[in-house]
Amino acid sequence: MKLQTQRFIDRWLGQLLCAVVSGWVRMAGAKAPVLAAQPRNILVILLSEMGSIVLAGPMFAELRRRYPTAAIHILQLKKNQEVSKLLRLSQDEHLHSLDDSSGARLLGDILRFSLRMRRLGVDAVVDCELFSRVSALLSFACGAPLRIGFTPHTQEGLYRGSFINRAIPYNPYQHISKQFLSLVDALSGDSVPRNKAAPIRPTPSHTELAVPFSELEQATYRAQLHRDHPTIAQRALVLLYAGGGILPERAWPAAHYARVAQGLCAAGFAVGLIGLKDDAQLAKDLQAQIQSNACIDLTGYTRSIRELLMLFYAAQLLITNDGGPGHFATLTPIQTMVFFGPETGRLYGPLGSRNQIMESGIACSPCLSAYNHRLTFCDGDNQCLKRIAPDPVLADALRYLRAEATPVTGAAP
Repeated sequence: MKLQTQRFIDRWLGQLLCAVVSGWVRMAGAKAPVLAAQPRNILVILLSEMGSIVLAGPMFAELRRRYPTAAIHILQLKKNQEVSKLLRLSQDEHLHSLDDSSGARLLGDILRFSLRMRRLGVDAVVDCELFSRVSALLSFACGAPLRIGFTPHTQEGLYRGSFINRAIPYNPYQHISKQFLSLVDALSGDSVPRNKAAPIRPTPSHTELAVPFSELEQATYRAQLHRDHPTIAQRALVLLYAGGGILPERAWPAAHYARVAQGLCAAGFAVGLIGLKDDAQLAKDLQAQIQSNACIDLTGYTRSIRELLMLFYAAQLLITNDGGPGHFATLTPIQTMVFFGPETGRLYGPLGSRNQIMESGIACSPCLSAYNHRLTFCDGDNQCLKRIAPDPVLADALRYLRAEATPVTGAAP
């Protein structure tokens, strides 16, 4: 099902259904229960892009610390479930999915999932979506007596009912990882809707997630990479992700990427163009501009997220648009440089210290938010990214790469 179709249904039919459910709950007069000290089943709804799963890492870690005996169930879109399995966020039997490839499949999965959760008996549901009506309705349909989620408060145009009985305000000034943690605080809190009793937390400094790789596995992958692309065997590798994914306005101009790649190749580094198979034409166009044997096309080369992480282990630097690769990179030692413009790194930047956020800071940036359903008004002319010049980016990249290549000398014995 097309994204615009999903948004249309969510906006019009979703609002109507949320109003009906709100009226039903209001007539029933049920109050939010107190969560048991040792709940049996907690459901987390996280339908967003795969990168959001990495940003939710601290939230899942906190849930496990607070409720070690609870089964953590996770509901995602089927196309995003690979990451949760790789990160072992929960046992396989507790990972649930919805197939949104067609309306009929989506509706069927929603009905089957809701019935399954009601038979199981869910103590609480944590809805991580910002203002999605379908996730709010799912939180009610699963039968959980305690429903935690975000509220728009008085924000117009984002109505999704009043049946989230532990609702906390979405805060557009705090990093999303910090706000996910506030949902966990609301599970045991009793100060709603503002959750004033929540602890003061810093923005998480680490994802608290890891994918283990043995040295042998890394060495084997690196050797295979060099066999497949022998021209890069004697060079340090820099990866570029120039695709925009489902939001092309997040892409730094291809010509800027080409300029940076030319400078890197001229300085003796190898450049790998990564992406999905759909990015193959973009990679060919970039190679035609770069004109260097040291630039290789790696679009479609990695067949899974696990292989993508191994590729990150084999490289020194990732230069990328805002999206999944920048977040997955935080699970590895690679340094990243991430472009933000339509969205902001202050809210959605990768966690950890091995990343550099690049933003122009012009007045209209950021323009995508939960309040406008991530619809930009720039009509494809993303000046916020076009005004980030390539030469300073190249200079920063070379400065880092050369510093990494310089051996550290200790004091004489």
